[in-house]
Amino acid sequence: MRCPVTARAPSILWLLHFLLSRRRLSSLAVIRPIRLHHNPPMMEPGHTASEIGAVRVPLARPGVAFLLAHPAHFIALGFGSGLSPLAPGTAGTLWAWLAFLVLQSWLSPAQMAWLVALSLPLGWWACTVAARNMGVRDPGCIVWDEVAAFWCVLLLLTPAGIGAQAVAFVLFRFFDAVKPGPVGWADQLFHGVDMQRDRRAWPKAGLGIMLDDVVAAFCTLLVIAAWRFW
Repeated sequence: MRCPVTARAPSILWLLHFLLSRRRLSSLAVIRPIRLHHNPPMMEPGHTASEIGAVRVPLARPGVAFLLAHPAHFIALGFGSGLSPLAPGTAGTLWAWLAFLVLQSWLSPAQMAWLVALSLPLGWWACTVAARNMGVRDPGCIVWDEVAAFWCVLLLLTPAGIGAQAVAFVLFRFFDAVKPGPVGWADQLFHGVDMQRDRRAWPKAGLGIMLDDVVAAFCTLLVIAAWRFW
């Protein structure tokens, strides 16, 4: 006659096996949906964080590392002049003035004209990339808009002495900082763009960064032309 414990051994072993199997299956059933649900989507080449729904943390104050991280950053930040802690727009305009005087001694008038013309679409691209990578619509450290616009003023003002260029500098900084009339309109033109849903939002932001300074340059030249005429 078999012992009762020995007789029940297969039943006990089967019950333990059944319970362990149920526990393992239930744990898998819980874990698998969580992994599938929470894994973030892979970012495909050419897509930004905003396009896949991720939250971009704005870069409040870029440094030298950001300046050198991409050629567009180097251009948009005015070769480093935009890193000035005080009045980066004025620092960028001063850099543009100095660079123009240096380049003017090396290049012919025709070459200077081509350089200034190229600086506008190049600035649009650089400002778009830098603003997008910072996550800020119109960062104060981006000063290529001042550089390219003031180059336009100096080019169309030539020939002019240092005194006339200084007057142009003051007028341009006034229009760019105060933004009266059409300058303010150009500055606000693309501020209503939906940065999350509009796939062309950052190019529009880059164009807006450039546009108000170009209008400020036009107003500067208009005042100087009126002054010369009278």
